[in-house]
Amino acid sequence: MLRSKILNRIRLLKPVIDRRCMSSASKTPLTLLEVDDKSGIATLSLNRPPVNSLNIDLMNSIIESITEIEGNKSRGLILTSANDRVFCAGLDLNELHKPNQERLKEFWAVFQDVWLALHLCSVPTAAAINGHAPAGGCLLATACEYRVMLPQMTIGLNETQFGYMAPKWVMLSYLSVLPRRLAERALTQGKLFTTAEALDVGLVDEIAASKEEALAKCSTFIDSFSKANPLARSLTKKQIREPDVQKLIADRAGDLKECLEYINSPLLQDGLGAYFEALKQKSRSKAGKS
Repeated sequence: MLRSKILNRIRLLKPVIDRRCMSSASKTPLTLLEVDDKSGIATLSLNRPPVNSLNIDLMNSIIESITEIEGNKSRGLILTSANDRVFCAGLDLNELHKPNQERLKEFWAVFQDVWLALHLCSVPTAAAINGHAPAGGCLLATACEYRVMLPQMTIGLNETQFGYMAPKWVMLSYLSVLPRRLAERALTQGKLFTTAEALDVGLVDEIAASKEEALAKCSTFIDSFSKANPLARSLTKKQIREPDVQKLIADRAGDLKECLEYINSPLLQDGLGAYFEALKQKSRSKAGKS
């Protein structure tokens, strides 16, 4: 009876992930999925050049890949990047600047869903962070159960540096990893931790000298569950994570409303406009020198 109640509750918590990536901008897949035949561990690589910024198509591709991993009896999931300098640069600012309102609503709903899909993934998850991971990149990493990072990289929720407040559920993902006092300070400062600092505060679990070593350490973590019953392990994980998830599930509409109000505000739009103009000026300057 208890097990049945738990299962029913978990089903209600699962995000809507029956989506398919409809990107036509590139023939290159936005995510690369490989399953090791011997270990049964799936490696999911973000593959949207130049910096794996999160747009609707990439997030849908991540969700679709997680669905496939959960369905093909993989023993675990390692999230990494095909880019050797950037794990994920965060949200695609082009989605936020002068947005089409209907697309913006879809974008934010998919952003919520990609976190839910990874945060509630039924198999053990680990992030091999082989590049910088600011903002949304940090969110993806903290949604995983274990993090291994390469040296001389940075990670953190740095939204306040750009005049933006991270949503409550994004903060909760941070708080699930960092002590409250430390998380509060880092969030309000918009701090990016170096690899060494991230290890010191517990934001990452290990440092690896190479991507290959990071993947191996992630595999070792996933192997640590070999004696645990997969269903019992999954239910236990979801029970522990349920309170944070419920805070988003209970008010997704409210979160969307706050998002729309802030993104459409002159404060953010003017800031994004200035940012894109600075990029254009920099590009013109480089072109003039060549």
